[in-house]
Parts: sequence; C-alpha cells; structure tokens
Amino acid sequence: MKKILSAAVLAALLLCLVIPAMAEGVKIGQVEYAAHGTKCFAVLTVAMQDGVIADAYIDEFQFMAADTSVGVPNSDAGFGESYPEGKVLASKKVNAEQYSANMAEKAGSTVALDANYAAIEAFVTGKTVAELEACVEGKTAEEMVDVVSGCTLVDTLGYVNGLIEAAKAAQ
Repeated sequence: MKKILSAAVLAALLLCLVIPAMAEGVKIGQVEYAAHGTKCFAVLTVAMQDGVIADAYIDEFQFMAADTSVGVPNSDAGFGESYPEGKVLASKKVNAEQYSANMAEKAGSTVALDANYAAIEAFVTGKTVAELEACVEGKTAEEMVDVVSGCTLVDTLGYVNGLIEAAKAAQ
C-alpha cells in the first residue's frame, strides 16, 4: 500500500510539473514594418510556442488603383476621403492576382506575390529567433533571395527581419 501511495504521489507531482510546461500557450507577436521600400508597409504576424515560430503571416499595404483593386474596409467611406486621387489603400495579399501581374509585367516576376509570401512564412516556421538571426547575419538582400527556397522577392531579407521583430514582440 505504501508503494502504491508513493507512486501515486510521484505521478501527481510529475503531472503538476509536466502539464504546465507542455501547456505554455501560444503567444502572438505583430509588427508594422517597412520590409519593402518606402511606399508601403507590412503587417507581419507570428505565433510563438515554446520559443519557436509555430506560424507566420505576411501582408503588405499600399495605395493601388481604385478601379482595379479591393481597398481596405471603409475605403469607400470617410476613411478613404483623403486618399490620393484614384487610389485606395489595399492589401497586396487580397489583391495578389493583380499585384503579381504587375510584378510580372514590370519586373519579369515568374512567382506570384502570395506564393512568395507563403515561401517566406514556411521558411521561418519551426525556427527560433536566434536561428533566424544567425541565418540573416551579414547577408545582403541579394544573398537572402537564395536562402528562402521558392521565393524570388528582392526584399526577402526585409520580410524575414520583420518576422524576427514580430517574434521578439511575442516573447
């Protein structure tokens, strides 16, 4: 009986120590970041669990043609009254088809914008901040394009750096 009671107490103690450690919640970090030039801004979000990026999300916003783009909410109301003539503030991800066609026409891009974002999101997922910082350390923008498989964006380094900042915000 004494052995059974000791084993039960030991099991209960282990559960009290293990369950809280396993149940560390997911923490969300988000930053607004200038990942790509000076005419837009990115909203970069990561979900962190146990010090590792569990998921990442990239979107970027800029003024786009009002007649061909879906604007952010209230672009057609008071919020949009101060927009530049013929423009709406728009999500590049929501308007990925149009934006990708523009990238193909003007820069010869062969990979859609949302596919590029997905490649970067997949690249950072499963990594720690320290691993990502080591990955980008000393890299030029040109070198970073080759690091993220499937991504052809010249500002890949900017997006990864922004996601590092979002991960730090979650910690």
